[in-house]
Amino acid sequence: MVVNTVHWFRKGLRLHDNPSLRESIQGADTVRCVYILDPWFAGSSNVGINRWRFLLQCLEDLDASLRKLNSRLFVIRGQPADVFPRLFKEWNINRLSFEYDSEPFGKERDAAIKKLASEAEVEVIVRISHTLYDLEKIIELNGGQPPLTYKRFQTLISRMDPLETPVEPITPEVMGKCTTPLSDDHDEKFGVPTLEELGFDTEGLPSAVWPGGETEALTRLERHLERKAWVANFERPRMNANSLLASPTGLSPYLRFGCLSCHLFYFKLTDLYKKVKKNSSPPLSLYGQLLWREFFYTTATNNPRFDKMEGNQICVQIPWDKNPEALAKWAEGRTGFPWIDAIMTQLRQEGWIHHLARHAVACFLTRGDLWISWEEGMKVFEEYLLDADYSVNAGNWMWLSASAFFHQYTRIFCPVRFGRRTDPEGQYLRKYLPVLKNFPSKYIYEPWTAPQHVQEEAECVIGRDYPLPMVDHREASERNLVLMKRVHSEQENTAQLTRDVADDPMEIRMKRAYPKHVEETGRADGFLETTGCAKHFHHEGELKSLPCKWPSKVIQVPELSGEVM
Repeated sequence: MVVNTVHWFRKGLRLHDNPSLRESIQGADTVRCVYILDPWFAGSSNVGINRWRFLLQCLEDLDASLRKLNSRLFVIRGQPADVFPRLFKEWNINRLSFEYDSEPFGKERDAAIKKLASEAEVEVIVRISHTLYDLEKIIELNGGQPPLTYKRFQTLISRMDPLETPVEPITPEVMGKCTTPLSDDHDEKFGVPTLEELGFDTEGLPSAVWPGGETEALTRLERHLERKAWVANFERPRMNANSLLASPTGLSPYLRFGCLSCHLFYFKLTDLYKKVKKNSSPPLSLYGQLLWREFFYTTATNNPRFDKMEGNQICVQIPWDKNPEALAKWAEGRTGFPWIDAIMTQLRQEGWIHHLARHAVACFLTRGDLWISWEEGMKVFEEYLLDADYSVNAGNWMWLSASAFFHQYTRIFCPVRFGRRTDPEGQYLRKYLPVLKNFPSKYIYEPWTAPQHVQEEAECVIGRDYPLPMVDHREASERNLVLMKRVHSEQENTAQLTRDVADDPMEIRMKRAYPKHVEETGRADGFLETTGCAKHFHHEGELKSLPCKWPSKVIQVPELSGEVM
């Protein structure tokens, strides 16, 4: 019997370590690789132009790689449920393959496609490759319930079988006699569309800081592993102003879109560690960022309300304010706090921000200052952040808003001091907020405290050329702290569900990033506060200096970004 197969790309946009595609090709006479693009989705979804550009670049790179195998990518417009019945008939398909999708929406969609395939007598091949583990096996090992703390998750995976090594990439030898039927008008019918064809205005669009595609991902992986300082100690470079900028070794968008296999990354790390450490067994902490990603995938897979507060059983129900005007100022970088505004500007322009920057703006929006729901912040990240996905994005926002997983809600990021310690001269602020570029370093983090003549010399008068702070940070954080304490007290049972006493990588990260501060103080804190900030603004115009109050222990937050994530 002639076997005609279709491989359906969604995530997993790569030819290396693609077990479902590889198995689909075996014994097949023809193969067509498809990506289904919903035109309506392109025009109406909450996805910004940088994310769409990254996706299209991924598809272009995938098509180029398939050309080397005498094949092509078929980009098809429409809804999967409408497209596949037609393809099954037109192409006489009897085999369909795709990567397993653990997210609730994806599982529902895939179940419907499996049903259509069964009705058409089409064999379906599904393999796990977007996550390291079979998440359902983790849940089964936990008595049928997802682990709700990272410590419990670590315990469970330590009991599981060793991970399988990545499968070999698709090569001409793997393709064998399997061919791809192509027509002369392939580009016209099935080519990768441009941003303009999807309705985006690209006039003035700067070049991509993060080029999409498997080729770029594999190049970055090698760079990542080659960094001498990191390889020597298996730790990242010290935190400084450059750490806040996009790194040529950053991998998070490539893991999110599946241009880079998490399995390949895992085993490359393992091999390198054994080589450097002379075959000693690597600790779980080596894979920290991959495992945090895996943890959130596991907690989300059977929770269709994971990205919502209401109806989400693990999420503390908090009476957040609804303030569209304040939300817009935060999202557009108009809060009047340069550290916050520079971060949000970088996010909109480039599609990425350092994980510590994510913590700062998330805290400011939610429990720190504005008391606006984490769901609103999550939606903004979903629009702009290249590496945002359902599980990690929602999990991170619940964590940082102290709605789940993290409950030390008295720890609040100072919107002034953390940025100043990271970048004392304000180089990062000058790059993303050029309106402040002429301010002396002394005032750049709190420009409203600069004397009038300094503002005029800097050609930036606060309140005219750059906004005044939108809130009194001390008053807002103190008010929010009272509200948060009340909510957590009333909902102690919910909070306990995800309360973890495990050691968190964040304190280790802060110690590594700021060794001098730790050596001088004996502490890894100094960037967080309970209720105060060095100087704050009263809207009546009064300027006061107040001491920051620092906790005895650093805030604990998961490493979901940075150099890798």
